[in-house]
Amino acid sequence: MSKVKLSVCMIVKNEEQNIATALKSVEDIAFECIVVDTGSTDKTVEAAESMGAKVHHFEWVDDFAAAKNASIEYATGDWILSLDADEYLLPDDAQRLLHILEETGPEPERFKDCLAISFMLVNIDDFGRQMTKSSILRIFRNIPTIRFSGRIHEQLTVEKKNIMHTNDVTLMHTGYSETIRKKTGKAKRNLEMLKAEIKSNPENMTLKAYLANNLSMSTDEKEQKEAETLFEEILGSGKSAQINNTLIIKLYIFTISKYLNDPEKLSESEKMCKKALTAFPNSVDFEYLLAVILHKKGDNEKAWQHLKNCEENLIHNNTPDDAIMIPADPTILFSQMILTAKALGDIETVILYSTHVLTMDKTKKSILGPCIATLLYYGVTEAETIDLLSNIYDFSDNKDLNFIAETAKDYGAAAFAKNLTKLSSN
Repeated sequence: MSKVKLSVCMIVKNEEQNIATALKSVEDIAFECIVVDTGSTDKTVEAAESMGAKVHHFEWVDDFAAAKNASIEYATGDWILSLDADEYLLPDDAQRLLHILEETGPEPERFKDCLAISFMLVNIDDFGRQMTKSSILRIFRNIPTIRFSGRIHEQLTVEKKNIMHTNDVTLMHTGYSETIRKKTGKAKRNLEMLKAEIKSNPENMTLKAYLANNLSMSTDEKEQKEAETLFEEILGSGKSAQINNTLIIKLYIFTISKYLNDPEKLSESEKMCKKALTAFPNSVDFEYLLAVILHKKGDNEKAWQHLKNCEENLIHNNTPDDAIMIPADPTILFSQMILTAKALGDIETVILYSTHVLTMDKTKKSILGPCIATLLYYGVTEAETIDLLSNIYDFSDNKDLNFIAETAKDYGAAAFAKNLTKLSSN
């Protein structure tokens, strides 16, 4: 039995597909699980009760903070973990979290100023792959002065000096995957709530930043354009420093990436990237994006320097907690390193990085494609290319063979792909 009592508090609505995973992930560390249902019409309540959760009901009033605060009122533990139904802890992370809480104890002198603990949240896609990674505050002492505020994108009322951060715990979040967003309609609901909030508080740049972030995830070009306009307004307001770092970083990344695809806006993209690096000087994300811009401009020597800086920071774990892109998926960085090395005519480096990444994950088309194209471009024969790739792929397996052929074709090596298809048919 743990020395620390952890109450897990959740608010839910129509989460029968997710709630079992969420509750199971904390069953070994939770003193109690409290579920506040806000109007489910499926079997969410039954599923929660079957897993031993204490279920209460709350009439939805378009206010996430109000609902979460209602769940907190039922908690009797020393600490509270606020968990969403589409989130879960991996077993090792759950045990690490419990160990951290046991170290703090109820009120030891050493941790007397620690009222809350932040850790990492990873958004994963439909295939379980990491999309983005950011710091989040969800664990706090069960005291009356700590509550949520904000009708949407609610925040805990804790001063920074009372927050301890750990990189040893990661919360997995499925709610941003495209399939789930479309299925649940949460994106539309959040947009409507944010727009309503902004109408009553039009000078609140934090709300506008959240709205811009939500719009940026849309596949609708009109909504993406609206996100760009909002971000420009936020930057021009002089109030961006008041907004959560992770949120501002997301908007910088979105806008810079959009400009990258428009040749007429490449210079503007570079200016914005340098502005972002001034605001966040240790960001591997923006150093990587600057390298991409320099590569597009043909300045590959400078691009390579920035890419190597990113790699060094990753190797030595010298990345800020609010880094989003590169720590979540380092292959993005390696893919650009391959393209830049190719532009520099450094075929050995192309092979080195391609082999390194494909050994870890041979399904990475963004790595395999440039590798094949580069080898063939610099005169490596098809037989030599196959020999090199045979260290990773099984050419007697049609699945591997067809994957390589399909990738080669996508990256302009049509003749090589055609010859591989012949091998498959034989």
